[in-house]
Amino acid sequence: MTSQVSSEAGEALLGEQRGAPETPHHGTEKEVRRLDRVIIRFAGDSGDGMQLTGDRFTSETASFGNDLSTLPNFPAEIRAPAGTLPGVSSFQLHFADHDILTPGDAPNVLVAMNPAALKANIGDVPRGGEIIVNIDEFTKRPMAKVGYAVSPLEDGSLDGYRVHPVPLTTLTVEALKEFGLSRKEAERSKNMFALGLLSWMYHRPTEGTETFLRQKFAKKPAIAEANIVAFRAGWNFGETTEDFAVSYEVAPATRAFPTGTYRNISGNLALSYGLIAAARQAELPLYLGSYPITPASDILHELSKHKNFGVRTFQAEDEIAGIGAALGAAFGGSLAVTTTSGPGVALKSETIGLAVSLELPLLIVDIQRGGPSTGLPTKTEQADLLQAMYGRNGEAPVPVVAPRTPADCFDAAIEAARIALTYRTPVFLLSDGYLANGSEPWRIPEVEELPDLRTEFATGPNHTLADGTEVYWPYKRDPETLARPWAVPGTPGLEHRIGGIEKQDGTGNISYDPANHEFMVRTRQAKTDGIDVPDIEVDDPDNARTLVLGWGSTYGPITAAVRRLRADGQPIAQAHLRHLNPFPKNLGEVLARFEKVVVPEMNLGQLATLVRAKYLVDARSHTQVNGMPFKAEQLAAALKEAIDA
Repeated sequence: MTSQVSSEAGEALLGEQRGAPETPHHGTEKEVRRLDRVIIRFAGDSGDGMQLTGDRFTSETASFGNDLSTLPNFPAEIRAPAGTLPGVSSFQLHFADHDILTPGDAPNVLVAMNPAALKANIGDVPRGGEIIVNIDEFTKRPMAKVGYAVSPLEDGSLDGYRVHPVPLTTLTVEALKEFGLSRKEAERSKNMFALGLLSWMYHRPTEGTETFLRQKFAKKPAIAEANIVAFRAGWNFGETTEDFAVSYEVAPATRAFPTGTYRNISGNLALSYGLIAAARQAELPLYLGSYPITPASDILHELSKHKNFGVRTFQAEDEIAGIGAALGAAFGGSLAVTTTSGPGVALKSETIGLAVSLELPLLIVDIQRGGPSTGLPTKTEQADLLQAMYGRNGEAPVPVVAPRTPADCFDAAIEAARIALTYRTPVFLLSDGYLANGSEPWRIPEVEELPDLRTEFATGPNHTLADGTEVYWPYKRDPETLARPWAVPGTPGLEHRIGGIEKQDGTGNISYDPANHEFMVRTRQAKTDGIDVPDIEVDDPDNARTLVLGWGSTYGPITAAVRRLRADGQPIAQAHLRHLNPFPKNLGEVLARFEKVVVPEMNLGQLATLVRAKYLVDARSHTQVNGMPFKAEQLAAALKEAIDA
């Protein structure tokens, strides 16, 4: 959904309708409290529709004008074992009337659809938090599956929380009696009942969800109406029941949003749009050669919808075929992309090396996940950095770019395309599962704001021999960028060799000459080292002695932690890397200014290793590899310890 946001956003959006569905039941007047932010977590079985519920609540929150950040969390199995702890799926949303950067450390409200959801998530809920529990599921068998001998609703273990026991299943089935559905069919709408209840509780708009349901079930209008009735029933339950005596308002964000059209966007969707925009700005067809893999598959799904923009997608039989087809498309004159995750990068490594040797523009999009091997397919990690840097045979340098937020994936995709096209090189784009599935508001840019990525193809001879003969040399380089010419196959007079055997400088003929090989290796490295990237910016208002250096998706938690420290009077500087190969030219100078450098990473210290090796600074790692993003509070504590050490 999109919304227009300007400096008057707060006042304007407060006046928009966000009220009850059609024909609501109006109960007694209830208290309405104003909050500046809320963190909600929906949790249930992976078949309970928690991701859809969270997505709909997020969309309505975005249309209302709040700033927001989300954290979907779900099992790797398509249908995990029902009622078990490994089968719990959750969706956390943090929304506020001010600028926020993370999905939040701990939920203020937990919606638990069954005992497993409660047990898996209760440890994250602070004392005093609200818990909405579907009491229909707290029977002997579901509780026994997760080790509850006695119901936690009766043994006093939840006394420190504000618990709302709601028979969600029973109320949903009762609300849908008129539709003649079986109990099992009716129960599937209980997530919409929960969504309606939370929509009432936080004054969310409702029209968008009803429209969405009618569109989603357009071929099954009875199912659409059943879900809408369940949604309205949840709203009316909140409005009329005595158990919910208070509802809450979180006003639209009033920070200085640049004027424009905004929409809620996930990282994978933003990345897809960035690839399309880059191809349009380059006036090239976009080609994706890909094999489905979590969490990158959404990019394949999205790009396949946009044939009208000159996008061609190929779902290959395996990872190697996917990148092979993409490299062939690059040779043929397309902006070529292959998408994958860490295990797929391992399989693609030989062809990436071939792309380095052929010096063709190719984007390798790695949506990182927990490893090694199959690892944690649906959890996040940023442990592929060293693989992207060095995971090939021989000296095969590849530029590396990393987005920092879901919306930033759009700009990072365009930047990766700029480097690939300008310097004729494969480029790694390192996102991760946290960015890919998370979402936030994004200002849709004007076309005039996008860079011109047009590049020229070779059209004729580019070298004159001693005898005056004009010939085409495929490895005659641009003196500034060291990029070789790009010749579209079939262009008369531009026939040349391709392949993985070393090329002779200039002519491109096969060469086993030792001196030529050393020259070509050093030239390819020099081309990468010479890529023009912006200087790294340092946020240091207090002349701090400690710098926290991050990359990729750690940006949000780091920035939130830095804000907490500064609010407590602790001086700390922050810098964040987008370009990881080559590093910004001023990075060494920046690092030398500080007594201490702390590098938080969701790996065992890969960036810190690179920084120590290149700049000989004592960069201190703060790491975690638990499949989840950093929590701002924990990170703030670690940074405070570094400051005091």
